[in-house]
Amino acid sequence: MRGVALPRYTPAMPRLILFNKPYGVLTQFTDPDGRETLASYVKIPGVYPAGRLDRDSEGLLLLTDDGRLQQRLSDPRFKQPKTYWVQVEGEPDEPSLEQLRRGVILDGKPTQPAEVRRMKEPALWPRNPPIRFRQSIPTAWLEITLTEGRNRQVRRMTAAVGFPTLRLVRYAIGPYTLEGLAPGEWREVKTN
Repeated sequence: MRGVALPRYTPAMPRLILFNKPYGVLTQFTDPDGRETLASYVKIPGVYPAGRLDRDSEGLLLLTDDGRLQQRLSDPRFKQPKTYWVQVEGEPDEPSLEQLRRGVILDGKPTQPAEVRRMKEPALWPRNPPIRFRQSIPTAWLEITLTEGRNRQVRRMTAAVGFPTLRLVRYAIGPYTLEGLAPGEWREVKTN
């Protein structure tokens, strides 16, 4: 008796969601204190954030249903570059920018070198609530790319060189960007 040929098993492709996290949203799906979470925006069962983005930060957050992909995207050992657009209080001079590029000391350890450049104010959505505005203190925008991910690292780095962060938007993680996503919007992309 001949057997019946079974269809070849192929695992489903992992899902990868690009989400533009609004200010004030927690990067989790539940919160015992009733604060706004991802559940208000992403209604896809089984996906989880690949990494963190603080409640007071905005921008690109990746979500996936695949644990290996989640680790590859978020584990510092894989050195996925993360690019942030950062509005700082004051106008950093070149020595301050160079200090950020070389690395600063946080918790007694130096940060990895970073790519840092001044940039024109990006065309972003208005933040709700708006950042504090002081007419007598100018602000500047920086683009900072890191390959590590310490807790609140960008904010702590800019403060360490004397220019506190007022607004922080993560623009890119590896090859994925916010391009075309308004706050609270998401889209699914193919993975390799």
